[in-house]
Amino acid sequence: MAFGLLYVICNDKKEAKKIALKLLEKRLIACANIVPSVESVFRWKAKIANAKECLMLCKISKKDFKKAGKIILKMHSYEIPCIALLDVDNLNKSYSKWLLRETKAT
Repeated sequence: MAFGLLYVICNDKKEAKKIALKLLEKRLIACANIVPSVESVFRWKAKIANAKECLMLCKISKKDFKKAGKIILKMHSYEIPCIALLDVDNLNKSYSKWLLRETKAT
């Protein structure tokens, strides 16, 4: 089974937690780490901008990325949210088993 980290930048902690809870409820992720404050610098509509945002990293089975992405797009406040899947090349066996168990539909 191939696993990854779902990388999502959210407007704030409240939005990240709401999305994480929905993804957990649907068993699309096993865990979400929410980093409440990151500073982002980016180009938006031909201007350099910066913002305080929230980072969410979720442990996910790669096969569930598209389903999770659709839910995130529906719930996210941004016009163009960053929803990226980062490859996890190596993962300890016991954690892999737990992740698989937690994302398996019941």
